[in-house]
Amino acid sequence: MANLRSSPRYQFLLALQFLLLVQSRVWCYQYKVGDLDAWGIPTSANPQVYTKWSKYHEFKIGDSLLFLYPPSQDSVIQVTEQSYKDCNLKDPILYMNNGNSLFNFTAEGVFYFTSGEPGNCEKGQKLYIATGNGTAYSPAYGPSGLPDSAPSYTNVFGSIPAPPSSSPSQSVPLLIMAVIGFVVCALFNGNL
Repeated sequence: MANLRSSPRYQFLLALQFLLLVQSRVWCYQYKVGDLDAWGIPTSANPQVYTKWSKYHEFKIGDSLLFLYPPSQDSVIQVTEQSYKDCNLKDPILYMNNGNSLFNFTAEGVFYFTSGEPGNCEKGQKLYIATGNGTAYSPAYGPSGLPDSAPSYTNVFGSIPAPPSSSPSQSVPLLIMAVIGFVVCALFNGNL
């Protein structure tokens, strides 16, 4: 048995199985809120940064939002819809203030975020996200506030690519890949 594991055929099949597992699709994504603009008060040059940003992303359970900001100057709070509309910072659902805040979507629904700093929400630093069958946009401007052909952010590195689609028909589940690999290894070793 020990000499089978040291055979080149076995090592090749093991390496092939490993490569197949590595090549499987990622089902969840981590999105940096605002992309290159990060989490902050929108500038006059880009007042709809969060509206544009959320419009071009589709969120699902398992995805996460990464809010990057100077912790001594800002924070992120998750609030109710009414608190979002009124920019009411009292009694947040969730308070994050470490400058590298991660929010995970564990259920479908609507999520409202604002800055925890007084006055920033009124200046447009707020974000509305709907996961699942909903759409994502910032109601401060509304979905009709953007033309369908609104451009992506321009930056010195070129356009930011969209995440790959997660079409189930194009990807093979990880478990099936592992089973196929073990069966092939067993067949070549004469164990089946």
